[in-house]
Amino acid sequence: MASIVVENLTKKYGDQKAVDDISFDVKPGEVVGFLGPNGAGKSTTMRMITCYMAPTDGNITVEGFRAGEHPEEIKKKIGYLPENNPLYTDMAIIDYLKFCADIQGVPKEEVNSRVHEMVDVCGLNLERHKKINELSKGFRQRVGLAQAMIHDPEVLILDEPTSGLDPNQIVEIRNLIKELGKEKTVILSSHILSEVEATCDRILIINRGKIVADGTSDTLRQQAQGQELVSVNIEGDKAKVKKALTGLASVEKVNEEEFRTGFYLVQSKPEMSSRKDIFDLCVKNKWYLLEMTGIETKLEDVFREVTN
Repeated sequence: MASIVVENLTKKYGDQKAVDDISFDVKPGEVVGFLGPNGAGKSTTMRMITCYMAPTDGNITVEGFRAGEHPEEIKKKIGYLPENNPLYTDMAIIDYLKFCADIQGVPKEEVNSRVHEMVDVCGLNLERHKKINELSKGFRQRVGLAQAMIHDPEVLILDEPTSGLDPNQIVEIRNLIKELGKEKTVILSSHILSEVEATCDRILIINRGKIVADGTSDTLRQQAQGQELVSVNIEGDKAKVKKALTGLASVEKVNEEEFRTGFYLVQSKPEMSSRKDIFDLCVKNKWYLLEMTGIETKLEDVFREVTN
């Protein structure tokens, strides 16, 4: 059974649809990345899943509970880290986490053990007695994650969890999320595509309120690529080489690479590969084929293609 099921979800503000009839599900133990341009509907969708915002239409089910019927039960099942990560900065970490545990209904006899477990899991041991306003942005994000998990939820919803962090802090938070994903269902939004690719099992891309792509990063790249693109380095007369490459039955387009002499970008026709034809051509003309490399579509290219 899916951990989260979203069916025909819509959110309107007047005549504008911020989220427009989207459906998807997330399996237990899956880490799903939620991508989209600013204003695409990512945060609105996350707020509806967490029951902090009511949808105009559609259904949300979390761990078997429907949002319209059991919002309080769903809130118990979910740990939520909003984008702006609101914290009581004048409190010490330990006191703040105890406060959060109390709000989330953690039994009094379990509060201390849960707080110490979250301090350990989130790498806050050395900082645990500091006030939150004395912490770096990276450690504040760790405190935000700790509060999201203090009640041991089955599902984590993380909105821009690496926002404003330096590269070292991003790696630390990424590793922590991957570790959490072994036991919990995670949805995270981010505008850092490389982070989503490194962290997530699956990627959803939303644009203008609609889901426009859904799959693993490899699947999305393959779907976007469509036509094979190879870079070749051939030693021979440039004009003759380019003309011969262009004349191959499997080749659609040939361009000389701007900054590398003797290199050509060769785009194959749809559903065809030109690699063998290029090799045979070089043998026939006694040209040296020094290099032939496939050009892989990047996630950034996929994102631009589906959100333009």
